[in-house]
Amino acid sequence: MRFITFKTPQPKRFSYRPRYYDEEKAALEQKKANLGYSSELSHKEGLRRQMSKRWRKEDKEGKKSTLSISISYLFYGSVVIGGIYLIFFTDFVDKLIALFGVR
Repeated sequence: MRFITFKTPQPKRFSYRPRYYDEEKAALEQKKANLGYSSELSHKEGLRRQMSKRWRKEDKEGKKSTLSISISYLFYGSVVIGGIYLIFFTDFVDKLIALFGVR
């Protein structure tokens, strides 16, 4: 009979292989097989694919649509034109100066 006091049991081990399907890789391997080359990607080609995929992802994330850019230009332009109108073509500045009693 074995007497164990302060020993914690080990966790049960399992093997899990996640499934992942890459359409671009499958299409590239199919093209290579049709041309008669080996269907596996070389290390160099794999690195190229990873780099181009990351660059495309960063390009998509960093791109603003032309509509949002034009709306922001329109907004800033209207603020500038409105400010110029208030300063030069109304008596807003005179009233503001009189309100604070500078004159």
